[in-house]
Amino acid sequence: MIIHIVRHAEAIERSPLIPEEHRFLTRRGRRRFRKTAKSLDTLGIQPDIILTSPLVRSVQTADILAEKLRYKRELAVSGPLAPGFRPEALEDLLKTNPQAREIVLVGHEPDFGLLVQALLGVQEPCALPKGGAVSFKRGFDGGEASFLQMVTGSGKIITSRSKALDRLQNDGR
Repeated sequence: MIIHIVRHAEAIERSPLIPEEHRFLTRRGRRRFRKTAKSLDTLGIQPDIILTSPLVRSVQTADILAEKLRYKRELAVSGPLAPGFRPEALEDLLKTNPQAREIVLVGHEPDFGLLVQALLGVQEPCALPKGGAVSFKRGFDGGEASFLQMVTGSGKIITSRSKALDRLQNDGR
């Protein structure tokens, strides 16, 4: 199974006037994420399912990705991917889609940083950049995950695990 972990793109700043779950992508966030999505398309990803947090900014990010990948199915909104998702919940989430050989998860920090840290098997904290993605391959029965690549929030493809770790462990930049 291939798992692509995507942090939502840049969203508007927090404001008492807009509920957290309604924060939406900025124009810059949409523009930059299109570069990330294009890089993921260049890498040839073909997800069987795109699961997204129900928050607006994640759904918008997933929608841009689906468009760039020419994904023909509907996006699947997944409540567990809302803020508060923990690495331990990954197995249950994957079990809800047992037929999927390639899956995209779209969500939030710091949750996805913790997930990437767990999949990489490192002690140091990780943080995904806004609009960034990290891909792993692992057996269907779970087990250890192998790093495939990282795509930065500006669309740069990184295939070196050590270079990706350097980015992920230095505030996701």
